[in-house]
Amino acid sequence: MKGSDSKLMCLKKGKFMRSKSINMHTHITEETFEQVLSLYRDSSIIDLRGITFIDPYGMVGLLEVGEFSKSEDNQKTLRLPDSEEVLKYLERMDFFISADRYFILEPPQPEISVKYLRSFDSDVLLEITLIERSDDIHFIVGKVRDRSHAILTKHLHYDENTINNFIVALSEVCQNIIEHSGYKGFVGIQKYHFQNLNKNVVKIAVMDIGIGFRKSLSERFVLKDDLEAIEKGLLHGASRFSDKGRGHGLSAVRRFVKQWNGKISIRSGTAKLSIIPEWSKGRAKERGLINFPGAQVNIMLPEV
Repeated sequence: MKGSDSKLMCLKKGKFMRSKSINMHTHITEETFEQVLSLYRDSSIIDLRGITFIDPYGMVGLLEVGEFSKSEDNQKTLRLPDSEEVLKYLERMDFFISADRYFILEPPQPEISVKYLRSFDSDVLLEITLIERSDDIHFIVGKVRDRSHAILTKHLHYDENTINNFIVALSEVCQNIIEHSGYKGFVGIQKYHFQNLNKNVVKIAVMDIGIGFRKSLSERFVLKDDLEAIEKGLLHGASRFSDKGRGHGLSAVRRFVKQWNGKISIRSGTAKLSIIPEWSKGRAKERGLINFPGAQVNIMLPEV
């Protein structure tokens, strides 16, 4: 998308708007991501000072926004949260390791009095982790496997077979970046207590700013829009490769998520497709969203 009309910049009288700042929502999650993009594209400053909650989708989404803006020579300033609890959580999730590369941070070195302890009993299955090579996926799978029994067995009551399927699903989603995006990506995973459901859930966020579903699949299919491309990949197992057996990874992930009454959403380009269980909310199909490159995947799995 570099150099295209779909750049996430705002032109006014032939000049880039770089001085205006924005105030973000108090929560940064999948539910507020569209509003975050809407505010972000018109500003040079992303103001997180009022943030009280952010989940893996919000963190990975911010990193991808920062990575994309920097790649377009439009590096943003990130004003860090006033809440020390949020700062500690961002540090615990290794957010700053990547944020420092993509944003101008204010303040440049956040003051955190006591950092989160990284223990085996932590709710974090995986800190924000870069996906760039197949070796990264082996590392991710190994790390999640080591922690999964403590979290998935204790909090979600998954048996051994379900945990193995969880690992396979995670591997497939990450592998999709390596094989189809033409770019690197990020993944983050954590367990939460979902109040509306009164159950524990695991949230998995996987994103990249690569070529996206439509460009990837247009090598083999005629597609009218981004939504049709996502449907081809998620619902019908389509792949950019013609080799036999290709393209079933996302379909297998969809079946696993549905079997365990979970939620999956995939956003790419200007569209988002979601499979929504009765305990969650949202729209199954969305078109006309703000154009953003690559793919943004969110998976939520509830306890049994």
